[in-house]
Amino acid sequence: MEWPEGLVNDAKKKMEPFDVEGFVLGKGDEQGSVMVVGEAPGENEANKGEPFIGRAGDELNKQLKYMGLSREELYITSVVRSRPYKWVKTNKKGTGGMRKANRKPNKKEIFAHAELLDYQIEQMDPEIIIALGGVAYERLTGDKRKMSDVLGDLIRTPVQVKEGDGYGKTEKEYAIIPLYHPAAIFYNPGIKDHIYESLDQVRVYLKKELN
Repeated sequence: MEWPEGLVNDAKKKMEPFDVEGFVLGKGDEQGSVMVVGEAPGENEANKGEPFIGRAGDELNKQLKYMGLSREELYITSVVRSRPYKWVKTNKKGTGGMRKANRKPNKKEIFAHAELLDYQIEQMDPEIIIALGGVAYERLTGDKRKMSDVLGDLIRTPVQVKEGDGYGKTEKEYAIIPLYHPAAIFYNPGIKDHIYESLDQVRVYLKKELN
């Protein structure tokens, strides 16, 4: 995807006050029908500059395959392009007793990178947007409902876009499908059945929407 240089530089500058590292714009088929929007890069993604690699990436690939999709035919990006981190204590040798841990991006960080996601959606104009996790879903729709209440639903709605110091809505409606973030299964294995029930729903939607 061709990026206006000023847009990218401005987004990076806005993130300077925050504890973040790395910068990952996204990767995939810009002409595809499906966009996947995650929360923010983790450590592996920030280091290598690619979205969803490592353990969470493997789980995402597994879930995509189950839905009949592959990374090659969709575009993957995130709400925030830099890894938000916090310092936590660790017993690991050679670290000085502290390490960086992932954290959820805050509202100011999300807004700082809002125009990047706005631009990607406008340029790609996807038929379906899969929102991975509550942060992505709320950023796209403004809807604050729990993921468990909307999981796997196909929701036709305008998308939030930056307007002045806040958000407005697109005139066009998009098909948004909220799913749990792939990493959620690592922290809460008990939701596995719910995850695959939602993926079954998505398989049905994809057949209807993309054929």
